[in-house]
Amino acid sequence: METRPALILKLLTEDYIQTATPVASQALVDKYHLNFSPATVRNDLADLEEAGYIIQPHTSAGRIPTELAYRQLIATIEPKAPTSTVKKLLEPVLADFGHNWKPLAKALAQLTNSGVFWSFHRYDSYYTGLSGLLGQPEFKQLSMIYDISQVIDSLEEIIDDLFNQIGEEPTIRLGNDSPFGAFSSTILTKYRFDQHIGLFGLLAPLRTDYQTNFNLINYVYRAIQEKC
Repeated sequence: METRPALILKLLTEDYIQTATPVASQALVDKYHLNFSPATVRNDLADLEEAGYIIQPHTSAGRIPTELAYRQLIATIEPKAPTSTVKKLLEPVLADFGHNWKPLAKALAQLTNSGVFWSFHRYDSYYTGLSGLLGQPEFKQLSMIYDISQVIDSLEEIIDDLFNQIGEEPTIRLGNDSPFGAFSSTILTKYRFDQHIGLFGLLAPLRTDYQTNFNLINYVYRAIQEKC
């Protein structure tokens, strides 16, 4: 993808992740002080829409990213350390991980406003953060509530199947590749601890802060491995 359209797509996707509001060409120019005219941005947005990266919902003047746009975004993600504030919040629950891992799952849910699933010794499954997940704007739609309720009902079976599908490095799966349904995304990993294999991750809508959440899951995964 050419530099300017790629930049416009990246800014639009990141803006929508933060605001959950369709993004218009004039808003992109004004907010990010672009050196392109709104007309130029509109032309690029039209091309991006034709290529399947964005759509224009209903009669809104703005566009929103598609699964293809999110895939374009995550292709650029590189692991970074979380902020010092986040590290301080996680320190006490990571220190006690060997005795009780549920507080760590709850801390991740609070930091991400996502569902968190955890399976220790494979058959000891736990999930938390559903109130934060259901509080996302996407779940104001009745069809989405139905989709997520089906996932919750089948969560233990889905997690059990994941043990055979993923490796021991944090990975992002979204849309048609998400084990929880095409409406969702997940960042998950397996890990080893005291001769046992566990699995944990986040469950979120397609619209989620992939970079920040990947940093978080990767940091927790590395911290657990260091305890082995």
